[in-house]
Amino acid sequence: MRFLLDDGQREFARSLDGTLTAADTPGAARAWAAGDTAPGRALWARLAEVGVQALAVPERHEGLGPLPLELAVAFVELGRHAVPGPLVETVAAAAFLDRLDRLDGLGHAGAAAEWLPRIAGGKALLSLCVPATSGPYALDPDAADAVLVVDGDTVRLAATTGPLQPSADPVRRLARPLGGTVLARGPAVAVAASHAAEVAALATAAQSLGLGRALLDRTVGYVGQRTQFGVAIGSFQAVKHRLADTLIALEFAQPLLHSAALALAAGADHASAEIAAAKVTAGEAAYTAARTALQLHGAVGYTEELDLALWIRKARPLRDAWGTPAACRALVLAG
Repeated sequence: MRFLLDDGQREFARSLDGTLTAADTPGAARAWAAGDTAPGRALWARLAEVGVQALAVPERHEGLGPLPLELAVAFVELGRHAVPGPLVETVAAAAFLDRLDRLDGLGHAGAAAEWLPRIAGGKALLSLCVPATSGPYALDPDAADAVLVVDGDTVRLAATTGPLQPSADPVRRLARPLGGTVLARGPAVAVAASHAAEVAALATAAQSLGLGRALLDRTVGYVGQRTQFGVAIGSFQAVKHRLADTLIALEFAQPLLHSAALALAAGADHASAEIAAAKVTAGEAAYTAARTALQLHGAVGYTEELDLALWIRKARPLRDAWGTPAACRALVLAG
């Protein structure tokens, strides 16, 4: 199996990286944490112009996909730049509605026709909550245009949410969805939710990988400038070893991510296990990168004013979102 990206996919990553580099993503993230979603939504609209959201939406609903590998490539860049918002949850909701639309006998194609073109065009943010997989809280429900909640074989459109809960990452705003209208019932709902959870886990793994790379790049740059005893601390052997271990962990996660995306695209029976392997590996690598960054930056790494905090505080929540390390390892062993 070939895990290397082709020229088009690499150019797409470079283009997306350039778009996000030119944008003030730290400013948008800080505004999002404070409850001002306008800069984040403007950024999301720019992402739609290069087709990010359309990768999760089928062509019959004005999308380009579903294209799991290209989606993973995009989410690596979103993680690298710490883009705020329910990014994973929106593409997972698109995957859920698409799969529900494809299944016969439901008569609920209206929801897909309503939301999927808007998602593809960057005009709608959705938050998908699957308590059995993602936990009882929806991500950024106050900023989302709709919150879908899947409970067993029932999916409902949440009417409101409870108060926001404390989060390790202030940019990730969590609340419990309450009430709402039932959109569909039946075994097909659970099947669609299972598929959506796989897409969410894959996108989260990609986001973690990008996050870890950004943390490593920033840390390498810092240790090359910070001096002690008249030399850069990056010349110390202990620092080099720590950075090398972090790099190896991230490099090991990349082929697992690509393999998982290809397995999902092919509808392989082992896709769930491969996605779980990629999720736990990328999540642990990003968490290692965060600890390395914090240690090698010293006391300055703890300051909220430093943009580095926006990346550090995402590492653990992303590691646990859409499949904790323990849950992922159990799935790999079972597969």
